[in-house]
Amino acid sequence: MRANQMPTEEITRDPAAFADRVTADGRFGRRAEPGRYRLVVSRACPWAHRVVITRRLMGLEQAVSLAVTDPRQEVIEGDPHWVFTEATGSPGDRDPVLGIHALREAYLARDPSYDGGVSVPGLVDVESGHLVTNDFDQLVRDMDTEWGGLVRDGAPDLYPSALRDEIDALSREVYTDLNNGVYRAGFAPDQRRYDAAVAAVFARLDALEERLSGRRYLVGDSITEADIKLFPTLVRFDAAYHGHFKCNVRKLSEYPALWAYARDLFQTPGFGDTTDLDHVRIHYYWVHTGINPTRIIAAGPDPRGWLTPHHREELGGSPFGAGTSPGPVPRGERVPDIS
Repeated sequence: MRANQMPTEEITRDPAAFADRVTADGRFGRRAEPGRYRLVVSRACPWAHRVVITRRLMGLEQAVSLAVTDPRQEVIEGDPHWVFTEATGSPGDRDPVLGIHALREAYLARDPSYDGGVSVPGLVDVESGHLVTNDFDQLVRDMDTEWGGLVRDGAPDLYPSALRDEIDALSREVYTDLNNGVYRAGFAPDQRRYDAAVAAVFARLDALEERLSGRRYLVGDSITEADIKLFPTLVRFDAAYHGHFKCNVRKLSEYPALWAYARDLFQTPGFGDTTDLDHVRIHYYWVHTGINPTRIIAAGPDPRGWLTPHHREELGGSPFGAGTSPGPVPRGERVPDIS
């Protein structure tokens, strides 16, 4: 759906257009090599955000460089595209490493006949300029389990063998009802489908509130993939989904356990320090002219609430389990401080 169109049918998500896997042993054809790949993201996109969090927790910042697009997409040949601009640090409106203005150029370098959608995140081969994959879930899984010696000493185990079935089952439910559910509500083509989507969103939030009332993390005693996949939706909820997508039965901040859990993660290295709430507000309110034709960008909510005490440490557990906290954010990747 184009950004300036009203929805005519329920939103659906196509499978990843390109899904090459990158592993330490190269058994799927592509080997994880330092400096070989560049991760193209939007700070606004929740699907990209989960990959950025994983990259940071695993200490892959030096192995995989980061390229951040402008939160305002540019319409090219009638479709909105993720682009690089001087406003977000790209001289001459081109990524300084890949030399491209729009991510779609990497798609076309891979397949000149490609005429499908362009999404972030996109992992691009620096040498060839070809898109490698836009499969955000597989990128998370491979970065936390398959990148071998490139991950930092003390990297956490985000997908413990004993918890994998539980992580996968919960992540599927959260994706269907909440991660994607807010989009089904926001772009619902009629009242019936909006009502159904919103009901599922808040049923899932209610269930998560109950689950997190007596435990610090979703699965086990430390951060796992399940938390990484939930957090990007929660951190965008009050800023975008509550108003812009009409998911306004309750705010996240009205859920005592969920709100404290989200703040706990936000204040953990890898989560808040990869979150740019200005990009979130600008993107959602400016790009989706089908549901916000004036492009007026909402002023709130006040982000300082994310820094208030959460007291979740009283529930036990530790964020990185037997691992350690990641180091400082690289200078060129720092997001604005909340003040």
